[in-house]
Amino acid sequence: MSEMSNSNFSKTTSIQQAIASCCGAMITSLFVTPLDVVKTRLQAQTNPFTKGKCFVYSSGLMDHICVCESGDSKGWYKKNGHFKGTLDAFVKIIKIEGIKSLWSGLPPTLIMALPTAVIYFTCYDQLSEALKSRLGKDNDHIPIVAGSLSRFGSVTVVSPLELIRTRMQYRKLSYKQLHMCISSKVARDGWLSLWRGWSSTVLRDVPFSAMYWYNYERFKKMMCKNLGAHEPTFFIAFTSGAASGSIAAVITLPFDVVKTHKQTELWESETLKIPQSASTWAVMRKIVAKNGIAGLFAGIGPRLFKVAPACAIMISTYEYGKSFFSHLNEKPNQHP
Repeated sequence: MSEMSNSNFSKTTSIQQAIASCCGAMITSLFVTPLDVVKTRLQAQTNPFTKGKCFVYSSGLMDHICVCESGDSKGWYKKNGHFKGTLDAFVKIIKIEGIKSLWSGLPPTLIMALPTAVIYFTCYDQLSEALKSRLGKDNDHIPIVAGSLSRFGSVTVVSPLELIRTRMQYRKLSYKQLHMCISSKVARDGWLSLWRGWSSTVLRDVPFSAMYWYNYERFKKMMCKNLGAHEPTFFIAFTSGAASGSIAAVITLPFDVVKTHKQTELWESETLKIPQSASTWAVMRKIVAKNGIAGLFAGIGPRLFKVAPACAIMISTYEYGKSFFSHLNEKPNQHP
């Protein structure tokens, strides 16, 4: 496998970085979507979703709210199954419904994951380079600051899109009806109402991003040194991404649990008029009172099972894409 320069930023344009992040997001979604399709089907088997009920679907790159409808449509989350476990579910879904069914959650993932990945990774590279010129290349604070700011920006930009997408999914609105619906909501509650649920997302994603990039850069340097590599290989990027993603996922899990509660409550209050909890901290207190501290770390296995490979595939594909473009850019300048 070819090696990937740590200074790829100076050799690639922002458009090329955007293309690399898009490719990374698509490949990651292709690998991780089947895991969540199976997990959601197993969840639906033990706890059937009722009409109007919300659940969170996650690709490892980002989360989506899905709203259950009535009727016999082909929604992958509504099909009944008799699965004994994860492997049994994989085998039966492929045998009975065909292999395509494992990727039936892919379109909503890509619609939101692509713009998120482009903003997030391109901003991280741009900010890192700007900070390096001011603070020096080896400053340990650069990945923390660049990771936090880039995630904050991507969450803020995409948050209203997620709200609009979910509303379209629930009510099957035309674009004209959607425009009227959003306009009346803004007129009634103000522009900030489009960012409802933003705070709980930021509380989880910004600390995750800060820890992820800090550990990723450290692991990458350490592995290069131990393996005697001048530049990080695909394997180094993959391993560093998996390790740093796992650490960040475990530490931020309480915020992930709270965010899931807040997201489903938000959409149930929007669509079913069920009152929601006052704040993130109120939800956290409610979970601790009901299930103890352990309740804040519920689902640690499935989260690691999804986040670790998603982080590894995304970062290694992105780095490899930048490496490809940097070598491509060098070719016209090489002399025979």
